Amino acid sequence: MTDTAAFEPENLNRWTMPSNYFGEVWPAYYSAGVGQSRDSDALERSNFRSMLKAIGGESETVQVVRESHWAVGWVEWIAIHQDDETALRKADEIKGALEDYPVINEDDWSEEETSEANDVWRDCYSVAERVKYIRDHRSQFEFHDWQDMRACVRGDFFAGYASELLF
Repeated sequence: MTDTAAFEPENLNRWTMPSNYFGEVWPAYYSAGVGQSRDSDALERSNFRSMLKAIGGESETVQVVRESHWAVGWVEWIAIHQDDETALRKADEIKGALEDYPVINEDDWSEEETSEANDVWRDCYSVAERVKYIRDHRSQFEFHDWQDMRACVRGDFFAGYASELLF
């Protein structure tokens, strides 16, 4: 008979009870090491979604835990049960890679950032402000024709560098 030890992740932490905490307890779970809140930026939202997808989504052993927080309204984290070796190994690998580069999925992050830039462009800039931004940052914009430029000015989409608009 062989003695098999349970997998111990190197980059993930087992859940511990925070001080002044009144929620559900998760002693048999590890945190996947990424989370999101109401105030998360595009990278945090993308990494959360990408981690969850990479470890197979929610299941009996992988749960998205949503908790209330006085400062940010709510926080979500991914809980992985200690017996789900496959999800733990994958999350541990990804979390380790995040130490060297903070992005799990470049394509997903780019799409999230573009979506956020489109929302900001549409909802936070007037037509006059859009025209001024385009003039001030002309090198970011490459319009295919007059209709393309007009749609951008009207706020239908943002055609510049999303990260420049957002930060």
